[in-house]
Amino acid sequence: MDAVKENRLGGMLVVALLVGIALMTGGEAWRHWLPKLLLAGALFGALAFIWRKWRLKARERFLGAFQFPASLGRKLRQTYPHLSAEQVDLVTGELRSFFRAANAAQGRMVSMPSQAVDVAWHEFILFTRGYRQFCARGLGRFLDHTPAEHMATPVSARQGLRRTWLHACRFEGIDPNKPDRLPMLFALDALLEIPDGFRYVLDCSGVEDAQGVPAYCASDIGCGGSCAADGIGDCSSGHGGSHGDGDGAADGGSGGDGGSACSSCGGGGGD
Repeated sequence: MDAVKENRLGGMLVVALLVGIALMTGGEAWRHWLPKLLLAGALFGALAFIWRKWRLKARERFLGAFQFPASLGRKLRQTYPHLSAEQVDLVTGELRSFFRAANAAQGRMVSMPSQAVDVAWHEFILFTRGYRQFCARGLGRFLDHTPAEHMATPVSARQGLRRTWLHACRFEGIDPNKPDRLPMLFALDALLEIPDGFRYVLDCSGVEDAQGVPAYCASDIGCGGSCAADGIGDCSSGHGGSHGDGDGAADGGSGGDGGSACSSCGGGGGD
């Protein structure tokens, strides 16, 4: 069905091209080239917009239905023996959420905020051919997993974490700048008591969670509404690390993870 839709849209682009040529070479009514060029350009632009939106939704459908390899669950149980089968399913579900955020980011860098989900991501990448095919079908690009020390700048990691926060909040109907709760991708490590996990709190009066464990101020990630149109702005640098991917062209640096988030907030799990 996806192939049929893709061929149909491809046919629409061909028709648009033919119409544009006809307008450029038409009779007396179209002899002024500028109006023709503008009309053809508007037509191409509209079709390109429709194509891009359809492709984004097709990838979203693929990500929603994809079945992860069973070894991801086994790796999680090996790394964190205290997790139940239901909790393992919760982790792999949030891996799906992370990939959805990467898809919604449309080529911009996203960073991983959960250590538990990052373990599952690592395991998935070991299926090199399958992972490559998954990325091509579900994301339209290969989603790199780059160690923090290879980040070009801490700014790109900071932006990547905030972009993940933005989309994770949107998926769950949370205001990213004034959250009333944490999106699950950010709450997961604390909820599952992951020993080496990353913890985030909404109450920024301190930097510890209810158990006194060092935590990151989650509301700072949204930067209080000072972010740019896509929810990403430049806050002052702070501490913490994040792991993610990126294509440097979109974010001013090479893809990857690591570095700081904004003001008192930090980043999460890692590549």
